[in-house]
Amino acid sequence: MASKSSRSSGPKQKTGEQKRARVMQFPRRESGQQKEPKNPLPPQHQPRPGIEAEIEPRPRYKAPLYKGSEKLKDKIALITGGDSGIGRAVAVLYAREGADVAIVYLPEEQQDAEETKQAVEEEGRECLLIPGDVSDAAFCRRAVAQTVRKFGKLDVLVNNAAFQQHQESIAKISEQQWEKTFRTNIFGYFYLAKAAVPQMKPGSAIVNTGSETGLEGNKQLLDYSATKGAIHAFSKSLAQNLVEKGIRVNCVAPGPVWTPLNVVDKPAEEVAKHGEKTPFGRPAQPEEIAPAYVFFASEACSSYITGEVISVMGGKTTAA
Repeated sequence: MASKSSRSSGPKQKTGEQKRARVMQFPRRESGQQKEPKNPLPPQHQPRPGIEAEIEPRPRYKAPLYKGSEKLKDKIALITGGDSGIGRAVAVLYAREGADVAIVYLPEEQQDAEETKQAVEEEGRECLLIPGDVSDAAFCRRAVAQTVRKFGKLDVLVNNAAFQQHQESIAKISEQQWEKTFRTNIFGYFYLAKAAVPQMKPGSAIVNTGSETGLEGNKQLLDYSATKGAIHAFSKSLAQNLVEKGIRVNCVAPGPVWTPLNVVDKPAEEVAKHGEKTPFGRPAQPEEIAPAYVFFASEACSSYITGEVISVMGGKTTAA
Protein backbone atom coordinates (compact mmCIF):
# COMPACT_ATOMS: atom_id res chain seq x y z
CA MET A 1 0.00 0.00 0.00
CA ALA A 2 1.21 3.49 -0.79
CA SER A 3 2.84 5.35 2.06
CA LYS A 4 0.72 7.92 3.86
CA SER A 5 3.75 9.86 5.11
CA SER A 6 3.54 12.45 2.34
CA ARG A 7 0.06 13.59 3.32
CA SER A 8 -0.48 16.91 5.00
CA SER A 9 -1.96 16.68 8.48
CA GLY A 10 -4.87 18.94 7.57
CA PRO A 11 -6.28 21.44 5.10
CA LYS A 12 -3.78 23.55 3.23
CA GLN A 13 -3.41 27.21 4.24
CA LYS A 14 -5.31 29.65 2.03
CA THR A 15 -4.93 33.35 1.50
CA GLY A 16 -7.61 35.66 2.86
CA GLU A 17 -8.99 36.19 -0.63
CA GLN A 18 -9.25 32.42 -1.25
CA LYS A 19 -10.97 31.91 2.08
CA ARG A 20 -13.54 34.61 1.31
CA ALA A 21 -14.21 33.04 -2.11
CA ARG A 22 -14.75 29.65 -0.49
CA VAL A 23 -17.21 31.15 1.99
CA MET A 24 -19.13 32.78 -0.86
CA GLN A 25 -19.43 29.46 -2.69
CA PHE A 26 -20.33 27.47 0.40
CA PRO A 27 -21.98 29.72 3.00
CA ARG A 28 -22.03 28.29 6.49
CA ARG A 29 -25.12 26.19 7.14
CA GLU A 30 -26.11 25.81 10.77
CA SER A 31 -28.27 23.09 12.21
CA GLY A 32 -31.97 23.84 11.78
CA GLN A 33 -31.42 26.53 9.17
CA GLN A 34 -32.45 25.71 5.60
CA LYS A 35 -30.01 27.51 3.31
CA GLU A 36 -30.30 25.41 0.15
CA PRO A 37 -31.31 27.27 -3.02
CA LYS A 38 -35.05 27.11 -3.67
CA ASN A 39 -36.95 26.84 -6.94
CA PRO A 40 -37.16 28.44 -9.36
CA LEU A 41 -33.44 28.00 -9.98
CA PRO A 42 -31.64 30.17 -12.54
CA PRO A 43 -32.48 28.99 -16.09
CA GLN A 44 -29.34 27.49 -17.63
CA HIS A 45 -28.12 24.85 -20.04
CA GLN A 46 -24.71 23.38 -20.91
CA PRO A 47 -23.44 21.14 -23.70
CA ARG A 48 -22.55 17.59 -22.69
CA PRO A 49 -20.95 16.35 -20.51
CA GLY A 50 -21.40 19.51 -18.40
CA ILE A 51 -19.01 21.29 -16.04
CA GLU A 52 -20.05 21.64 -12.41
CA ALA A 53 -17.83 24.70 -11.98
CA GLU A 54 -20.11 26.58 -14.40
CA ILE A 55 -23.43 25.76 -12.69
CA GLU A 56 -25.19 28.57 -10.85
CA PRO A 57 -25.68 28.24 -7.94
CA ARG A 58 -22.82 25.83 -7.34
CA PRO A 59 -23.92 22.37 -6.15
CA ARG A 60 -23.02 21.84 -2.50
CA TYR A 61 -20.63 19.01 -1.65
CA LYS A 62 -18.66 20.18 1.40
CA ALA A 63 -21.27 18.97 3.93
CA PRO A 64 -20.26 21.33 6.78
CA LEU A 65 -22.59 19.60 9.25
CA TYR A 66 -21.04 16.17 8.60
CA LYS A 67 -18.33 15.20 11.07
CA GLY A 68 -16.07 12.25 10.21
CA SER A 69 -15.44 9.47 12.72
CA GLU A 70 -12.99 7.14 10.93
CA LYS A 71 -15.76 4.88 9.58
CA LEU A 72 -13.58 4.20 6.52
CA LYS A 73 -10.13 4.60 8.06
CA ASP A 74 -7.41 3.53 5.59
CA LYS A 75 -9.96 2.06 3.16
CA ILE A 76 -9.51 2.43 -0.60
CA ALA A 77 -12.49 3.44 -2.72
CA LEU A 78 -12.99 3.64 -6.48
CA ILE A 79 -15.79 6.02 -7.50
CA THR A 80 -17.06 6.36 -11.07
CA GLY A 81 -18.49 9.73 -12.04
CA GLY A 82 -16.43 11.01 -9.14
CA ASP A 83 -15.54 14.36 -10.67
CA SER A 84 -18.86 16.08 -9.94
CA GLY A 85 -22.34 15.78 -8.50
CA ILE A 86 -23.06 12.88 -6.16
CA GLY A 87 -19.71 11.23 -6.96
CA ARG A 88 -17.76 14.30 -5.84
CA ALA A 89 -19.70 14.59 -2.59
CA VAL A 90 -19.15 10.89 -1.89
CA ALA A 91 -15.41 11.25 -2.54
CA VAL A 92 -15.20 14.12 -0.05
CA LEU A 93 -17.12 12.31 2.71
CA TYR A 94 -15.16 9.09 2.16
CA ALA A 95 -11.97 11.11 2.59
CA ARG A 96 -13.40 12.73 5.72
CA GLU A 97 -14.02 9.22 7.04
CA GLY A 98 -10.38 8.27 6.39
CA ALA A 99 -10.37 6.69 2.93
CA ASP A 100 -8.13 7.31 -0.05
CA VAL A 101 -10.09 7.49 -3.29
CA ALA A 102 -9.67 6.97 -7.01
CA ILE A 103 -12.18 8.71 -9.26
CA VAL A 104 -13.17 7.82 -12.81
CA TYR A 105 -14.45 10.55 -15.12
CA LEU A 106 -14.62 11.50 -18.80
CA PRO A 107 -11.51 13.30 -20.11
CA GLU A 108 -13.64 16.37 -20.94
CA GLU A 109 -14.38 16.72 -17.22
CA GLN A 110 -10.77 17.28 -16.16
CA GLN A 111 -11.51 20.70 -14.64
CA ASP A 112 -14.11 19.26 -12.27
CA ALA A 113 -11.89 16.26 -11.49
CA GLU A 114 -9.06 18.52 -10.39
CA GLU A 115 -11.40 20.36 -8.01
CA THR A 116 -12.53 17.05 -6.52
CA LYS A 117 -8.91 15.99 -6.07
CA GLN A 118 -8.15 19.23 -4.24
CA ALA A 119 -11.20 18.78 -1.99
CA VAL A 120 -10.13 15.23 -1.09
CA GLU A 121 -6.59 16.37 -0.35
CA GLU A 122 -7.92 19.13 1.88
CA GLU A 123 -9.43 16.32 3.97
CA GLY A 124 -5.90 14.93 4.37
CA ARG A 125 -6.27 11.96 2.01
CA GLU A 126 -5.01 10.97 -1.45
CA CYS A 127 -6.98 11.11 -4.70
CA LEU A 128 -6.07 9.27 -7.90
CA LEU A 129 -7.53 10.65 -11.15
CA ILE A 130 -8.44 8.08 -13.84
CA PRO A 131 -9.94 9.58 -17.02
CA GLY A 132 -11.85 7.21 -19.29
CA ASP A 133 -15.21 5.80 -20.38
CA VAL A 134 -16.92 3.13 -18.26
CA SER A 135 -18.77 1.80 -21.30
CA ASP A 136 -15.42 0.27 -22.36
CA ALA A 137 -14.80 -3.04 -20.58
CA ALA A 138 -11.04 -2.87 -21.11
CA PHE A 139 -10.89 0.58 -19.55
CA CYS A 140 -12.85 -0.65 -16.51
CA ARG A 141 -10.33 -3.43 -15.98
CA ARG A 142 -7.49 -0.92 -16.27
CA ALA A 143 -9.15 1.45 -13.79
CA VAL A 144 -9.36 -1.26 -11.15
CA ALA A 145 -5.78 -2.38 -11.84
CA GLN A 146 -4.51 1.21 -11.66
CA THR A 147 -6.25 1.74 -8.32
CA VAL A 148 -4.72 -1.42 -6.86
CA ARG A 149 -1.26 -0.52 -8.18
CA LYS A 150 -1.46 2.90 -6.57
CA PHE A 151 -2.97 1.98 -3.21
CA GLY A 152 -2.29 -1.74 -2.86
CA LYS A 153 -5.90 -2.85 -2.48
CA LEU A 154 -9.56 -2.03 -3.18
CA ASP A 155 -12.21 -2.02 -0.44
CA VAL A 156 -15.14 -0.06 -1.85
CA LEU A 157 -16.50 0.28 -5.39
CA VAL A 158 -19.05 3.04 -6.05
CA ASN A 159 -20.75 2.67 -9.42
CA ASN A 160 -22.16 6.11 -10.10
CA ALA A 161 -21.40 7.25 -13.68
CA ALA A 162 -24.52 7.80 -15.78
CA PHE A 163 -25.86 9.04 -19.11
CA GLN A 164 -29.34 10.56 -19.38
CA GLN A 165 -31.25 12.13 -22.27
CA HIS A 166 -34.92 13.08 -22.17
CA GLN A 167 -37.08 12.25 -25.20
CA GLU A 168 -40.76 13.02 -25.64
CA SER A 169 -41.66 9.61 -27.08
CA ILE A 170 -40.23 6.18 -27.80
CA ALA A 171 -40.12 7.18 -31.48
CA LYS A 172 -37.53 9.84 -30.61
CA ILE A 173 -35.13 7.42 -28.94
CA SER A 174 -32.53 6.33 -31.47
CA GLU A 175 -30.87 2.94 -31.33
CA GLN A 176 -27.60 4.77 -30.70
CA GLN A 177 -29.02 6.59 -27.67
CA TRP A 178 -30.54 3.38 -26.30
CA GLU A 179 -27.22 1.57 -26.58
CA LYS A 180 -25.19 4.44 -25.12
CA THR A 181 -27.49 4.68 -22.10
CA PHE A 182 -27.29 0.96 -21.40
CA ARG A 183 -23.55 0.72 -22.01
CA THR A 184 -22.84 3.57 -19.60
CA ASN A 185 -25.45 2.94 -16.93
CA ILE A 186 -25.54 -0.84 -16.54
CA PHE A 187 -22.80 -2.39 -18.72
CA GLY A 188 -20.27 -0.18 -16.93
CA TYR A 189 -21.55 -1.30 -13.52
CA PHE A 190 -21.12 -4.94 -14.55
CA TYR A 191 -17.64 -4.34 -16.02
CA LEU A 192 -16.40 -2.57 -12.88
CA ALA A 193 -17.92 -5.08 -10.46
CA LYS A 194 -16.48 -8.03 -12.40
CA ALA A 195 -13.01 -6.46 -12.32
CA ALA A 196 -13.24 -5.34 -8.69
CA VAL A 197 -14.55 -8.47 -6.97
CA PRO A 198 -11.31 -10.52 -7.32
CA GLN A 199 -9.47 -7.67 -5.55
CA MET A 200 -11.92 -7.48 -2.66
CA LYS A 201 -11.79 -9.20 0.71
CA PRO A 202 -14.48 -9.94 3.32
CA GLY A 203 -15.82 -6.63 4.61
CA SER A 204 -15.60 -4.94 1.22
CA ALA A 205 -18.60 -3.20 -0.29
CA ILE A 206 -20.11 -2.27 -3.65
CA VAL A 207 -22.50 0.68 -3.68
CA ASN A 208 -24.50 1.29 -6.84
CA THR A 209 -26.45 4.39 -7.83
CA GLY A 210 -30.05 3.72 -8.83
CA SER A 211 -32.83 6.27 -9.19
CA GLU A 212 -36.43 7.04 -8.39
CA THR A 213 -37.03 6.50 -12.11
CA GLY A 214 -36.01 2.86 -11.69
CA LEU A 215 -38.77 2.46 -9.09
CA GLU A 216 -41.52 4.65 -10.52
CA GLY A 217 -40.59 5.14 -14.18
CA ASN A 218 -40.51 8.38 -16.16
CA LYS A 219 -42.36 8.84 -19.44
CA GLN A 220 -39.53 10.92 -20.97
CA LEU A 221 -36.69 8.71 -19.70
CA LEU A 222 -37.59 5.26 -21.02
CA ASP A 223 -34.01 4.11 -21.55
CA TYR A 224 -32.59 5.75 -18.42
CA SER A 225 -35.42 4.39 -16.24
CA ALA A 226 -34.91 0.91 -17.69
CA THR A 227 -31.22 0.96 -16.81
CA LYS A 228 -31.93 2.17 -13.30
CA GLY A 229 -34.45 -0.62 -12.78
CA ALA A 230 -31.77 -3.00 -14.04
CA ILE A 231 -29.29 -1.55 -11.54
CA HIS A 232 -31.70 -2.22 -8.67
CA ALA A 233 -32.15 -5.84 -9.76
CA PHE A 234 -28.42 -6.21 -10.46
CA SER A 235 -27.63 -4.95 -6.96
CA LYS A 236 -29.99 -7.41 -5.28
CA SER A 237 -28.78 -10.32 -7.39
CA LEU A 238 -25.10 -9.53 -6.99
CA ALA A 239 -25.62 -9.21 -3.24
CA GLN A 240 -26.91 -12.79 -3.16
CA ASN A 241 -24.00 -13.90 -5.35
CA LEU A 242 -21.31 -12.34 -3.16
CA VAL A 243 -22.68 -12.74 0.36
CA GLU A 244 -20.64 -15.90 0.99
CA LYS A 245 -17.50 -13.95 0.09
CA GLY A 246 -18.35 -11.38 2.74
CA ILE A 247 -18.82 -8.61 0.14
CA ARG A 248 -21.92 -6.49 0.62
CA VAL A 249 -23.79 -4.93 -2.34
CA ASN A 250 -26.35 -2.17 -1.89
CA CYS A 251 -27.90 0.64 -3.90
CA VAL A 252 -28.86 4.28 -3.33
CA ALA A 253 -31.85 5.53 -5.34
CA PRO A 254 -31.88 9.35 -5.35
CA GLY A 255 -34.67 11.60 -6.51
CA PRO A 256 -33.85 14.88 -8.30
CA VAL A 257 -30.38 16.20 -7.41
CA TRP A 258 -28.67 19.45 -8.40
CA THR A 259 -25.88 18.13 -10.65
CA PRO A 260 -24.57 18.62 -14.21
CA LEU A 261 -26.58 15.56 -15.37
CA ASN A 262 -29.78 17.59 -15.54
CA VAL A 263 -28.27 20.90 -16.61
CA VAL A 264 -27.04 19.25 -19.82
CA ASP A 265 -30.19 17.22 -20.41
CA LYS A 266 -33.01 19.73 -20.01
CA PRO A 267 -33.89 23.06 -21.66
CA ALA A 268 -32.94 26.05 -19.52
CA GLU A 269 -36.52 26.77 -18.48
CA GLU A 270 -36.98 23.16 -17.32
CA VAL A 271 -33.72 23.23 -15.36
CA ALA A 272 -35.17 26.16 -13.39
CA LYS A 273 -37.99 23.86 -12.22
CA HIS A 274 -35.83 20.82 -11.45
CA GLY A 275 -37.05 19.12 -8.28
CA GLU A 276 -40.01 21.44 -7.69
CA LYS A 277 -42.45 18.50 -7.35
CA THR A 278 -40.72 17.06 -4.30
CA PRO A 279 -42.23 17.79 -0.87
CA PHE A 280 -39.21 20.03 -0.19
CA GLY A 281 -39.95 21.97 -3.38
CA ARG A 282 -36.35 21.73 -4.57
CA PRO A 283 -33.73 19.23 -5.74
CA ALA A 284 -31.36 17.65 -3.24
CA GLN A 285 -27.84 18.92 -2.94
CA PRO A 286 -25.14 16.26 -3.51
CA GLU A 287 -23.99 16.63 0.11
CA GLU A 288 -27.45 15.49 1.22
CA ILE A 289 -27.19 12.23 -0.75
CA ALA A 290 -23.58 11.29 0.04
CA PRO A 291 -24.09 10.11 3.67
CA ALA A 292 -26.13 7.17 2.39
CA TYR A 293 -23.03 6.00 0.49
CA VAL A 294 -20.96 6.24 3.68
CA PHE A 295 -23.58 4.16 5.47
CA PHE A 296 -23.41 1.36 2.89
CA ALA A 297 -19.60 1.43 2.65
CA SER A 298 -18.99 1.27 6.40
CA GLU A 299 -18.97 -2.05 8.23
CA ALA A 300 -19.69 -0.10 11.42
CA CYS A 301 -23.00 1.03 9.94
CA SER A 302 -24.19 -1.74 7.64
CA SER A 303 -22.34 -5.01 8.28
CA TYR A 304 -25.69 -6.88 8.32
CA ILE A 305 -27.22 -5.11 5.31
CA THR A 306 -26.92 -6.32 1.73
CA GLY A 307 -29.17 -6.32 -1.32
CA GLU A 308 -31.02 -3.18 -0.23
CA VAL A 309 -32.14 -0.18 -2.26
CA ILE A 310 -32.46 2.95 -0.12
CA SER A 311 -34.56 5.79 -1.50
CA VAL A 312 -33.31 9.33 -0.90
CA MET A 313 -36.03 11.33 -2.62
CA GLY A 314 -37.05 14.10 -0.26
CA GLY A 315 -40.26 12.27 0.59
CA LYS A 316 -42.62 10.56 -1.84
CA THR A 317 -42.10 12.14 -5.24
CA THR A 318 -43.57 12.11 -8.69
CA ALA A 319 -41.43 12.31 -11.84
CA ALA A 320 -39.46 15.55 -11.54
